[in-house]
Amino acid sequence: MNIHEYQAKALLRSYGAPVSDGRAVLRAEEAKTAAGELDGPLWVVKAQIHAGGRGKGKFKEAEAGEKGGVRIAKSVEEAATEARKMLGRTLVTHQTGAPGKQVNRIYIEDGSDIARELYLALLVDRQTSRIAFVCSTEGGMDIEEVAAKTPEKILSFSVDPASGLSDFHGRRVAFALGLEGSQVKQCVALIKTLYKIFVEKDIEMLEINPLIVTPDGNLKCLDAKMGFDGNAIYRHPDIAALRDETEEDPKELAASKFDLNYIALDGEIGCMVNGAGLAMATMDIIKLYGAEPANFLDVGGGATKEKVTEAFKIITSDPNVKGILVNIFGGIMRCDIIAEGVIAAVKEVGLKVPLVVRLEGTNVEKGKEIINTSGLDVIAADNLSDAAQKIVKAVKG
Repeated sequence: MNIHEYQAKALLRSYGAPVSDGRAVLRAEEAKTAAGELDGPLWVVKAQIHAGGRGKGKFKEAEAGEKGGVRIAKSVEEAATEARKMLGRTLVTHQTGAPGKQVNRIYIEDGSDIARELYLALLVDRQTSRIAFVCSTEGGMDIEEVAAKTPEKILSFSVDPASGLSDFHGRRVAFALGLEGSQVKQCVALIKTLYKIFVEKDIEMLEINPLIVTPDGNLKCLDAKMGFDGNAIYRHPDIAALRDETEEDPKELAASKFDLNYIALDGEIGCMVNGAGLAMATMDIIKLYGAEPANFLDVGGGATKEKVTEAFKIITSDPNVKGILVNIFGGIMRCDIIAEGVIAAVKEVGLKVPLVVRLEGTNVEKGKEIINTSGLDVIAADNLSDAAQKIVKAVKG
């Protein structure tokens, strides 16, 4: 689960990390009051969406010369005007893709003088199963280009959970960032703070870009992104309350409410599978035979008829889906339950695209009988390869 910048900064502030004072704005009429509560003399007006690249982003139907999703204002009135200009419009960045994201929230904060821009992040290193630090002297909007062209400018190391975090980790980051004097002490304290937040709140990714050095030599977190472990959210009702459902894919949101593992993709063949490994193998074989999967969908080993019905509804709600492949290997999950769910879903939402069903395992004969006697136009398949070839052929026509 991701949260907005202003929410991440509020969490950082609660732990004592250095951040600028700011105010969130949800309605245009609140903008002037919010800006007036800040000291100035400069105000930074930031669009709040779950995507990076806002500063270089462009609004749809933008006027010539119009700025992106991060703007500088020199007065309260100008800050309010810029906020009103951005609210309700669609911002397109390299991370949103062409559709962009609608800006429903604005963050106005005090401007900061910047002597240097640095990069700092914490994340879960999947290879070592440890928390890793990533830092670079080349912070700012071009960090992706730095990673691609000059990766030697990025330092990464992990923390051994047996020994835990120590001051030397903070000093290692400070020296890598070229900090000196009192800045080293500040960096050690900041690293401790960020590590504590990361562990206590079950964070998966915490990015500070840029981490700045001000002209008077102090460190400040000028931007913040946080992503949390969705499987641990139940432990943190305060974090769950920060969820902005308008930023999420409606299909993925609907799936989460029925405990379905669903991820939307860009292809044309919808997939309903039980088991993550089988789901990935199904997507691979669809690509092997010349098509693209429209989603990853694992209904799980203990799916009910109702869950299967909802899964089918989610797949068919995607306008990009030109065909559907149901691939079930019944172990804990019985094939007849899947068959009943598919039939119920088809009768409820209709079937406007080809449907291939491959069943194998527990109660497979009963499941096939349910499908074959349903009166629906369903293409039966004997194995995974057969199923993939049939659905690709049906879609390609």
